Amino acid sequence: MKYMADKKGTLYLCATPIGNLGDISSRCLEVLQSVDLIAAEDTRRTLQLLNHFGITKALTSYHEHNKAAKGEYLINLLLEGKSIAQVSDAGTPAISDPGEDLVRLCIENDVTVTSIPGPVAGINALILSGLPARRYAFEGFLSVNKRIAASIF
Repeated sequence: MKYMADKKGTLYLCATPIGNLGDISSRCLEVLQSVDLIAAEDTRRTLQLLNHFGITKALTSYHEHNKAAKGEYLINLLLEGKSIAQVSDAGTPAISDPGEDLVRLCIENDVTVTSIPGPVAGINALILSGLPARRYAFEGFLSVNKRIAASIF
């Protein structure tokens, strides 16, 4: 059962540093400090980031294994007017992670979603590769299974 408030909240997709914590944007830090809740793919990793910047904020897990149940919980908070930042382990959420499911729920429920840009693993890999970058396609990350990843090449 969804609670319908007069004003719905906003979901912020916050890109976090891929390696160097100094790569976080000031806008991302402002959002992380101001939201009601942070939904993290890995709360331990996100807690390290928050502690580094002195941010004390409510944190909940949102990952591949709990996305159905937790997605409903988060959408209900957004419908109640709460603001939520969603972060992945590193880089931009909703690319090859369950953030895309949360975005879809927001769209279905007419909840505002906005992106706070920052480090992007795919673009960083492209520009560091030396490959032509005028035109490219991203078809997902390589499998964590080394045998499968090696068979692609």
